Amino acid sequence: MMKNKVSWIIGKLFSLLYLLTAILFSAALWRTQMVPGLYFGLLAAVLAAVAALVIWLTWSGARKVRYGIGIVLSLLFSLLFALGSIYVGKTLQAADKITTVKTEVAEVGIYVQADNTDDFNQAAAGYTYGILAQMDRENTDQAVEQLNEQLGISIAVKEYDSLTALMDGLFGGETNAVILNSAYLDVLEEMEGYENIRERIREVTVTHVETEVPQASLPAEEGGGSQDQSVFTVYISGVDTRSTQLIAKSRCDVNILAVVNANTRQVALISTPRDYYVPLSISGGVPDKLTHAGIYGVQVSMDTLSMLYDTPIEYYFRLNFTGFKDIIDALGGVTVVSDYTFDTKNVSGYHFNKGENFMDGDAALAFCRERYAFATGDNQRGKNQLAVIRGVLNKCLSTDMLLHYTDVLDAVEDSFETSVPYDVISSLVRSQISDGSDWNIVSYSVTGTGDRQVPYSMSQSVYVMVPDQTTVETAKSLIQTVRDGGIIQQP
Repeated sequence: MMKNKVSWIIGKLFSLLYLLTAILFSAALWRTQMVPGLYFGLLAAVLAAVAALVIWLTWSGARKVRYGIGIVLSLLFSLLFALGSIYVGKTLQAADKITTVKTEVAEVGIYVQADNTDDFNQAAAGYTYGILAQMDRENTDQAVEQLNEQLGISIAVKEYDSLTALMDGLFGGETNAVILNSAYLDVLEEMEGYENIRERIREVTVTHVETEVPQASLPAEEGGGSQDQSVFTVYISGVDTRSTQLIAKSRCDVNILAVVNANTRQVALISTPRDYYVPLSISGGVPDKLTHAGIYGVQVSMDTLSMLYDTPIEYYFRLNFTGFKDIIDALGGVTVVSDYTFDTKNVSGYHFNKGENFMDGDAALAFCRERYAFATGDNQRGKNQLAVIRGVLNKCLSTDMLLHYTDVLDAVEDSFETSVPYDVISSLVRSQISDGSDWNIVSYSVTGTGDRQVPYSMSQSVYVMVPDQTTVETAKSLIQTVRDGGIIQQP
């Protein structure tokens, strides 16, 4: 009798364990807002039915076989619910982290000549500092203000009209130091005579100037209603920065517009070469390399592409390419389709065949960066970047994703950020679960011809790509067709 009572108590405890873990899992799943109401109702009904079965099986300790089956089922389901709750929790944590970044950081450094041995803390007050007269002045002024507060004085500055003049002033002894956004060092390295600029200067301190990123919102329709949130454009920016911070302003080496219409299941991916020679939104009509727009912030990149394609861009999605390789490694590698057989020239040691290639993170990054191996240079690089993105998407949609899910989420947290609101993301997931139909994804890269010009952010003629307006018009047509609800085909 005592033995049956003990079994009955144990049965109740296991039933309670099932109920608690089932409730916790259901609550976590509800918080995601990703499960359609009908499916959630069906899930709740199934869980309730299983709960009744577990109770019926475990509350009769006298019947050993039935009781044993109930204990095993209760334990198995409880473990599954606990694991599911952990997965859902990590999903929400990652989503919260990548969707709540609302600031950017400009890393403004103070640089002296490499052979300068002064103790900066002692010599700083007596220095004359070179600064840019016009470009990036907002960040420079904030850095000067912070330095003034730190030293308790008003430092002496000398203005220069260009990057080369600024550095020449330092090397010529006109100034003791320069105050410069570190992203401009990459720009200097592109110019003749400054390729080794990082070896000729020394960073003595760095100031982080934080600015708020404007949060885009969908415009209201006439009559006061809100626009359909299932139609929008996302700017996908890939930054290849030396900074440990994803949110640091830097040149944008990947520039892709993802035009999405969830109602018609159409997506157009438009890739624009980094060296595209176009007016920036802040350059007063003076053309610059598109990649330089990222130095002035993600909003400038969005506005510049909006001007180029004459279309609104509601959101951005930024990824750090150095972190992106960690995601590929977390996935266990990806299969990427290459248009050509080639050996990389930017990074030695990599060979790719025409057709499918299995790549780890380092190989995929080398594949994305390569342009010197192709006659069309940057045009092909943009296509290769799209190919890697497709490879990652295919792997994420495969069953292999379940084996690497938590590792991928850990990598995502440090590599991605987006202004796409969580409710838009969850709405798309709900729609996909409810509908389940395939998406028509078309990719297109605009092209151009190589030339040498003096861009807005530079003071020497360098390689640029002059846009082929025919391809730009094709891209415009694809974008508008998707936004208008039409069906697109691969050009």
